[in-house]
Amino acid sequence: MIVECSFSSASPQGESWVERWGGPDKGLICSWLRGIEKAKESPELAAQASRGELPSLPWVGGGKAIKAGKRVGALHYLAMWQGLRSEDLFIDLATGATHTCTLTGMAVTFTDDTSVIWKAASEAGGVE
Repeated sequence: MIVECSFSSASPQGESWVERWGGPDKGLICSWLRGIEKAKESPELAAQASRGELPSLPWVGGGKAIKAGKRVGALHYLAMWQGLRSEDLFIDLATGATHTCTLTGMAVTFTDDTSVIWKAASEAGGVE
């Protein structure tokens, strides 16, 4: 399944937790919208993302997490990162994605498989 949303028509989601996180998009739209908000709150963070850097965000996938051995991140990180970059949301749940941080040169594979994320985090000494 592909989750997509246009930046030009971004609008708030429903009020309840179920509406925001329990739908078929698995909360990716909510994470993307938060990235759009965060870009307004922190222009420097948005600039880092726009340069292709993978900065520290509330989800596993950037910052110190990419210095770990497995370099695995959550699709929610990717959604927030796309929002920070003022991009349309486009994530394929079946295949995930891989991006290389322009600052560190390290590739991160983004997935919705939480067992892979937790395994990588435990092998690296924990999640930040």
